[in-house]
Amino acid sequence: MQLRRRSILRLGAAALAAAIAPRFARAQVYPTRPVRIIVGFPAGGGGDIVARLMAQWLSERLGQQFIVENRPGGASNIGTAAAAQAAPDGYTLLLATAANTVNATFYENLNFDFVRDIAPVAGIVDLPLVMAVNPAFPAKTVPEFIAYAKANPGKLNMASPGTATPPHVAGELFKMMTGVDVQHVPYRGDAPAIADLLGGQVGVFFGTLSGSMQYIRAGRLRALAVTTAKRQDALPDVPPMSDFLSGFEASAW
Repeated sequence: MQLRRRSILRLGAAALAAAIAPRFARAQVYPTRPVRIIVGFPAGGGGDIVARLMAQWLSERLGQQFIVENRPGGASNIGTAAAAQAAPDGYTLLLATAANTVNATFYENLNFDFVRDIAPVAGIVDLPLVMAVNPAFPAKTVPEFIAYAKANPGKLNMASPGTATPPHVAGELFKMMTGVDVQHVPYRGDAPAIADLLGGQVGVFFGTLSGSMQYIRAGRLRALAVTTAKRQDALPDVPPMSDFLSGFEASAW
């Protein structure tokens, strides 16, 4: 994971520097006071981990504090609204995710316009997803999971960090392609969803690799498949979902 952490920081830093350098070179040195980074999910999830890595790097590089502020709820809409309503002075940043693009069409009465109110600064990272279950779950492979779900229609629950988030969409794609009847249970972020998966309250979770990795490596969760087209170096023994469902691919950014 050390190599992945360095890659995330290098990519994010290069993109951020390229985006902000020209405009701030003509103005005063930036930043002159602390900057907040709003994350629309609770602490401990994949997006939160990325935000905290970037906040640490930026604080060290630019000499001012970059403070992560978690504003969970509404599949990141609460945090996004807070960022959209903040002064457009560069001192409030939003960790935007793929959920924002889905929310723009999924929710009809948002009190902000994501395209109009949020200005893009930098692309940071693509996050693979991983289909994970509790080790006590009877299925050890994707085909076994599909067979178990079909034998128990409507009895399994699928956690997500919120309606219309990438893990939810990936789970719905899985349901469509397999025909299984699994009930969706939305949470307020990755961390509470994983907590209930660890406790056996839900059956399956399509979480980010970064948010689930420590539990998989510790044997507290069982990874059935990654949702990318190829295997991931971090989990070389876990097959891609496309090995079982041709054309399946999903990730978060």
